[in-house]
Amino acid sequence: MSSYLEHMALRVKDLNWHLKFFKEVLEMDVRMTNEKESPNRQVWLYGGLQLIEDLSFNGVEGRCAHLGIMTENQEAVLEKAYARNVKELPQGHNWFQLPDGLCIEVIQVKKDGVQKYLDIDPWL
Repeated sequence: MSSYLEHMALRVKDLNWHLKFFKEVLEMDVRMTNEKESPNRQVWLYGGLQLIEDLSFNGVEGRCAHLGIMTENQEAVLEKAYARNVKELPQGHNWFQLPDGLCIEVIQVKKDGVQKYLDIDPWL
C-alpha cells in the first residue's frame, strides 16, 4: 500500500503574509477556511497545507523541519521566491527560508505530476 501526505498543519504568526506567499509564488489556492477571526484563523490550501494563525508564535520550534513542495516550473517558482528576499539555504538554490524561519525545498515534478496529485479526492 502506498501513502502520501494529505496535509501538514503549520503554526504561523502572520497568516495573511503566508497566504499571499503560497498563492503568488507557488500558486496554491485556498481550499477551505474555518471562518474564525484572529487569533484562531485556519486555512487549508490545495496541495496539502494547513496554516494555523498563532499570534504568539515567535520561532520555528514545534513547526516542522521543512516543506517539500513539488512544482511544474521550479525555475519560475525560485525566481518569484527570491524576488521576495527569502534566504537561500546551504542545501542548494532550491532550498530557502521564509522570514519567520519556515524552510522550503522546491522540487521539479515530472510532466502532469502536480495535476495528477491535485485530482486526488482524499475524502472518497
